[in-house]
Amino acid sequence: MKKVVLAYSGGLDTSVAVAWLREQFGAEVVTLTVDVGGGSLRTGVEARAMSAGASRAYVVDARERFLTDFVWPHLQANALYQGAYPLATALARPLIAQLLCEVAAREGADAVAHGCTGKGNDQVRFDVAVHALNPSLEVVAPMRVGMGLSREQEIDYANERGIEIPITKASPYSIDANLWGRSIETGVLEDPWVAPPADVYEWTVAPGAAPEPVEIAIGFEGGVPVSLDGERLPALGLVERVHQLAGAHGVGRIDHVEDRLVGIKSREIYEAPAATVLHAAHRAVEGLALSKDTLRFNRLVADELARLTYDGLWFSALHRDLRGYVASSQRVVSGDARIRLDHGNAVLVGRRSPLSLYDRSLATYDADDAFDHASAVGFIEIFGLPLRVEAARHGAVGKFHGAAWSWTEPLLDALPTTVADPAGAVAG
Repeated sequence: MKKVVLAYSGGLDTSVAVAWLREQFGAEVVTLTVDVGGGSLRTGVEARAMSAGASRAYVVDARERFLTDFVWPHLQANALYQGAYPLATALARPLIAQLLCEVAAREGADAVAHGCTGKGNDQVRFDVAVHALNPSLEVVAPMRVGMGLSREQEIDYANERGIEIPITKASPYSIDANLWGRSIETGVLEDPWVAPPADVYEWTVAPGAAPEPVEIAIGFEGGVPVSLDGERLPALGLVERVHQLAGAHGVGRIDHVEDRLVGIKSREIYEAPAATVLHAAHRAVEGLALSKDTLRFNRLVADELARLTYDGLWFSALHRDLRGYVASSQRVVSGDARIRLDHGNAVLVGRRSPLSLYDRSLATYDADDAFDHASAVGFIEIFGLPLRVEAARHGAVGKFHGAAWSWTEPLLDALPTTVADPAGAVAG
């Protein structure tokens, strides 16, 4: 390894890793810092990288591209890992991995490096993505292959070498953040019975302390959010505005025990104000515009796409093809959803679409009902035919006795019952 490109956050671990890579491998170190929003870009990161011994420091503003190319396809799919996690950290990793490979190509580097430990999901996401994009690159993870210093040892290591490091109060939690969400774990959160302390949260007020509810309207075109309260906004501006509004009303707190890729169950706390609101709004508009069968199939696609992303398989053929299907299915998902931000809840209160499959003249029970009620008789006859044939041949399915189902134990005799007759008598 002669030259390595390090995914560099500017924190203590990666600042020490710059010097450690130079000393352990005699390699030239180039750093790459990717701004994906949410406070992920630290002030003075270039100077800190250079003070640590980097030969060159790249800083890339990828916030808008992160949303349009990585977040939006998953919003269109309603993809939430295990039905809860909006995949904020997982979605940023393939973007960073791709940029690592591109900087490595530009710099003529033969390796890339990241600061992941050997226990989490991110090491898999980085390693697998890099090897998919450029199999010739070596991937090094200092925290996994020997650096392994405690926080105090890292501070001493940096001071001995004159490395500029951010001196901040040590957080009791492990935190990752970007535009789409904030992930918090470790510390007291490792006990799933313990309620998250107030200091876990930074982006959302306590729901009980939230102000009076407000309503906002999100506009979609092709399954992508494009406006807030009628004002068209670019992706970054829209997400930041929704983030501030929702967070101020306590919306976006998620407490989830999830199954990590490496086989461990982990208790995670997420703050995802914008993601929570936009997912709710998207589902509402999609429910108007898509057929029952498409919605049913989309739920399968959403689960699979979320799993692939969580597992670090963004650059697989299956992931690519599922994204293609989602984009096609979303062509008609345009319209508006009205959401009430109400003390920690994002409550759907209205939706409309110019391409809606909802027809009031068919749905209404009023005098202008256009549905042919008589046609229901024939429909029920055909729909129920298979069940009637099955019951006639095999018997109706009731309670299980031994090796067979039967109706041998009637419910009526086992339940409290009263019977009234025309004379007004009631028998129990």
